[in-house]
Amino acid sequence: MLEVKDLSVRYGDLTIVDGLSFSVAEGQWLMIVGPNGAGKSTVLNAITRGADYTGQVLFEGEDIRRKKPADLARCMGVLMQSHYVSYSFSVEEVVSLGRYAYSSGFLAGHGRGDTDAVEEALALTGMAKQRNQSVLTLSGGELQRTFLAQVFAQDPKLLLLDEPTNHLDLVYQKQVFSMIAQWLKTPGRAVVSVVHDLSLARAYGSRVLLMDRGKTVALGGVEEVLISANLDPVYRMDVRAWMRQMLSQWE
Repeated sequence: MLEVKDLSVRYGDLTIVDGLSFSVAEGQWLMIVGPNGAGKSTVLNAITRGADYTGQVLFEGEDIRRKKPADLARCMGVLMQSHYVSYSFSVEEVVSLGRYAYSSGFLAGHGRGDTDAVEEALALTGMAKQRNQSVLTLSGGELQRTFLAQVFAQDPKLLLLDEPTNHLDLVYQKQVFSMIAQWLKTPGRAVVSVVHDLSLARAYGSRVLLMDRGKTVALGGVEEVLISANLDPVYRMDVRAWMRQMLSQWE
């Protein structure tokens, strides 16, 4: 579905991403992990054409540079870690914005397919009861679920997530990742997530890309990548021992 070839991103003399290559197949959830400054979020920015890059990003065999923005939006949906809202739109109105890529024009109305997509997204994220509520009155977790519903309504084949639960309470972290896992069960879909929490990567990922200083350290299945031989040099600590120490507080 997605193929990234020799991707590099530079700002002046500074190289943020250096020769990265990976692929994501249908049904896979790729977790991109690594310490701060590894270049994880920049990878997503390049994939969505938010950052200039060299190399190739192919979606279903086609270079994304050749796609029109609306066509790209029908292929890829993006959920960031936080959202600033200053408008009193209702939850349903915000979710409906996910259908803009399918609109024939700015003033065009919604068709039956748009209505069904919005209803399904509201149901999947548990936001149907709050559909008429202003987004200005929502909690952080509810707001993130609203924007997740917007992405679901967009009906992309590939979902790109940049630390989607970084500022959320544990219950909302669980809810959001469980919703995404449920969304992924439909054939023809895939997910790429940037995460700091290695436990979330282990729990939900099918493949892992471990980065450090813009480069690939390891790429493959969860069990082969998230091992001490890979993690300890990257994080400059005994990761397994730290995780066990944290777990022991609950035993």
